[in-house]
Amino acid sequence: MTDFPAAVGEPAQPGANHEQDLFSFETILTDLSDEGVLRVTLNRPQQLNAINALMSREFLDLLRGLREDRHPEIRVVVFTGAGDGFCSGADLSPDARAERPPPIVMMRRTADVAHLVHSLPTPTVAEVNGVAAGAGCNLALSCDLVVASETARFSEIFTRRGLSLDFGGSWLLPRMIGLQRAKELAFFGDVIDARRAEEYGIVNSVVAPEKLRSFVDHMTSRLSGIAPVALAQTKRLLNASIGPSPDLAVDAEALAQTINFATDDAREAIAAWMEKRPPVFRGS
Repeated sequence: MTDFPAAVGEPAQPGANHEQDLFSFETILTDLSDEGVLRVTLNRPQQLNAINALMSREFLDLLRGLREDRHPEIRVVVFTGAGDGFCSGADLSPDARAERPPPIVMMRRTADVAHLVHSLPTPTVAEVNGVAAGAGCNLALSCDLVVASETARFSEIFTRRGLSLDFGGSWLLPRMIGLQRAKELAFFGDVIDARRAEEYGIVNSVVAPEKLRSFVDHMTSRLSGIAPVALAQTKRLLNASIGPSPDLAVDAEALAQTINFATDDAREAIAAWMEKRPPVFRGS
């Protein structure tokens, strides 16, 4: 278990602007707004949303559904936590350990979830309302944008449990904050507050707790109005930018732009510009 005290809270309820239940799970809530913003809420508030065997299975089913079933109505995905925590990592309580599959199965599932979060074509936003530790920390960092409450805390807590980084942390941290600082966070597993996380570059914005939801809603409203295909191609290019040489990057940009030019959205953007009106993008 983590060093963070358990926070007792009521299960999160769908927001007033979120009207459609896209999936049905026991440990995860999903709500889809009219603007196409899917809110994914980890819902084990009494355990600070620690990931047990059931949640890991449901998380994998959710992400596979998003990738394989094709939901063009979804423009943005927001990940957050119920109650006072975002996600305190793996549930290491005795009861949870008794239900856990063999390590090779558990880690394969963790790797699959991490890969799917990172590779979702839609933009993702982490709304970090409290503790984000271990896999929960790296779930947040896997998102394209991270908005944190002033009460949020982050920790790569693995070594304090005799473990090493997972959920993509070994790839994410050095690229986000540099190798030396990544080693510092990973070696010691220290807890850093939201302002320090912002200083390090792993958080985009820090806001007061009472303004967190409205800030994220404004951000996702802007994202949902951007051409989906162009946004997905931009995300793919940026995610791959560290690895390829400039020549390969230019080739990849050419391919992405070729795809963009073939879309109705690209034509709509040009028409809207010429007609001096806001574009209406449909993701095709």
